[in-house]
Amino acid sequence: MKLQYAVGIDIGTQGTKAALFSLDGKKMSEAFEKSNLIYGGPGEVCQNAEDIYGSVLRTVNALMKKSGVPPKQVAAMGIDAQMAGIMAVDADFEAVGPYDSWLDTRCEPYIHTMINRAGDEVIRRTGGPVTYTHGPKILWRKAERPAEYEKAAKFVLPGVFVAGKLCGLKAEQAWIDYTHLHFSGFADNRRKVWDEGLLSEFGIEKDKMPRIVSPWTEVGRLTEQAAKACGLTSGTRVVAGCGDSAASALGAGIVEKDMIYDVAGTASIFSCSTDRFTPDLETKTILFSRSVIDGLYTPLAYIGGGGLCLRWFLEQNGRDYEYWNKQAERLEAGSGGLYFVPHFSGRTCPNDPGVRGAYWGLSFHHTGAHMYRSIMESIAYEYAYYYSILKRQNPQISPKYIYGAGGGARSAVFSQIKADALGIPYRPLQEADTAVYASAMLAAYGTGLLGDLKAVMKAPLREEVYLPDKERYEIYHKNKEIYVNLLEALGAFGEKERGE
Repeated sequence: MKLQYAVGIDIGTQGTKAALFSLDGKKMSEAFEKSNLIYGGPGEVCQNAEDIYGSVLRTVNALMKKSGVPPKQVAAMGIDAQMAGIMAVDADFEAVGPYDSWLDTRCEPYIHTMINRAGDEVIRRTGGPVTYTHGPKILWRKAERPAEYEKAAKFVLPGVFVAGKLCGLKAEQAWIDYTHLHFSGFADNRRKVWDEGLLSEFGIEKDKMPRIVSPWTEVGRLTEQAAKACGLTSGTRVVAGCGDSAASALGAGIVEKDMIYDVAGTASIFSCSTDRFTPDLETKTILFSRSVIDGLYTPLAYIGGGGLCLRWFLEQNGRDYEYWNKQAERLEAGSGGLYFVPHFSGRTCPNDPGVRGAYWGLSFHHTGAHMYRSIMESIAYEYAYYYSILKRQNPQISPKYIYGAGGGARSAVFSQIKADALGIPYRPLQEADTAVYASAMLAAYGTGLLGDLKAVMKAPLREEVYLPDKERYEIYHKNKEIYVNLLEALGAFGEKERGE
């Protein structure tokens, strides 16, 4: 019987999604399970590792039942997952403690430790500034949970934990794929190796770090037990997989240089592909991540809760997105001099916990529509700021379009605002969830079922193209500078409040 299907799994912050695809890209079925985020003491956000593993078993089993596809026809499986959090496994690949989410901020003191001792060197080597990512989280575990640190054989990502359990692996077989290295704190991203100088500087044993592999590397096959739980056959092949942002960009067709990609979801993520590795030592804002496509980089920056701010507004004021989008469309660019700050949990890019959410410039003529539109404009100002940094580093970047995914890309007014703020046409993708498709095709490629990964990553676009308006661009260009100054002032105010 010919093998002709692949499973893609996306372990996101909000939940686990799995989908089954034929090798020509047709989605046969899908399933979703909401995450169980555990909010403990101050700054604590984690997940039970077995909950994550169980969610994968259940979603894959559900989609197989829906699909009607014989299990023997499913050849391979690929997994992408949350990128900035970290967890640990013992020698037998059992979880040591919970998965510390990227939302968990308990490691903040160790961010300062890393910045003070080698902040610029971390950026130069890894491509990413020190923030709530692997390095500080591992240092936190070593200092605050020494028994767990001692028991940890390898530090791994949640997608790796799941794949290792599915395949019955030992810790010595653990891996990290290269799309995560900008978050690692200890890697030489350009060379794709662990940096022994950084590991030594912070007292982290190299043997606790997993091997670094390409995302399509085959890492194992489903055990009898895992296959039964998934509704598949033992021997189904599993590849290393990649980070969820990397999978999302790959599935959106970001496979060549000079392509801007916007993820307008829970987080607001902006990236622009390039073939040059130029870490952001000046502003420490851009995370210089690797694409799944080797030799291509997708430097990015993001607002931790960009889309959540719009949801928050609806929760406070009622009505739905359609209503408020129509109200916002009637207003002039600039929201009548009103500015919004979307950093409800602190600014991430660059890391500045002193910046918090705010409205600035409110007057009696402002309405709810002004307040709603200013949220969208604040995200566009952030994107314009990120893009200006990339252009300084890489003057040759010349993107033709902004490619938009996520729920926010379905908003005409939001799409137009972004086109106007950056001066680049905006093209929404037809499919909002591109990560599961990319992970499935990555599995097919890694197991030899597909010969050209780039060729199948041509995401269909919607018919709408939002062209930038020159006058609105000039307004937004001026407002962006005011907005950035406002962020800096709020950061300074936050430091004063904390007595720093």
